Amino acid sequence: MYTEKQAILLKDHFTETQSYIFYIDIRASGKNYEEFVKRAQREYGAVYIRGRVSKIYEKGDKLIVRGVDTLVGKQMEVEADLVVLATAVVPQPEAAELARVLNIPSDPYGFYTECHPKLQPVEVVTKGIFLTGSCQFPKDIPDSIATTGAASVRAVEILSKDELVLDPRIACVDEEACSGCLNCVGVCPFKAIKPREVDGKVVAHVLPTICHGCGTCAATCRTGAANVEGFSDDQIYAQVASVFEVLRKEHSLELSE
Repeated sequence: MYTEKQAILLKDHFTETQSYIFYIDIRASGKNYEEFVKRAQREYGAVYIRGRVSKIYEKGDKLIVRGVDTLVGKQMEVEADLVVLATAVVPQPEAAELARVLNIPSDPYGFYTECHPKLQPVEVVTKGIFLTGSCQFPKDIPDSIATTGAASVRAVEILSKDELVLDPRIACVDEEACSGCLNCVGVCPFKAIKPREVDGKVVAHVLPTICHGCGTCAATCRTGAANVEGFSDDQIYAQVASVFEVLRKEHSLELSE
């Protein structure tokens, strides 16, 4: 879309110019975006050529752009004073390091990933951190403003409360049963478990404000000292046993009938 904007601004400042735009696909998915592209063509005379550029070479003081027009099926050359490459929008090189420090997931392109694109569009898995602007994906000004407002509201919602409400489904460690192997410390994706010395013994300690209750520590703990509140091994076994008990009673009832 910024290519169309630049073509319009160029024509406004230098009316004698003529813009030629080689393209493969036009991503005009926002409100009135398609109309904006048509405006650049109809009102400002931008010529859109569907095809790739194969070669650019100098001819005197001009640049010759050789490409193909796939709509008419022939090669063509455009004599230009200036050639502009419409480059992609990519994350900053430091984005990967910041994601590692803040424990924020990212997609294969390096943009930060939200919890849910519709239900939680500005939130990440790490509590208290919100996304806005082009760190998620390339955005225009209206989209950036919208996500900024949403992130501000979510931040104010936390800061306006006198007490921080936590999800009760967080991990806990039985310090008496903990062997101090600290395997849970290494596997915790949120760095919510730290070693702590209790009566001369090093054990694992859960930081409740950071823990998300994912249960990775419980699956790793060899002694069974780590569990998620409400989802201990005994509770899960009891739930499974109750299902089989119900099935057994139903089966017995069918046989008696």
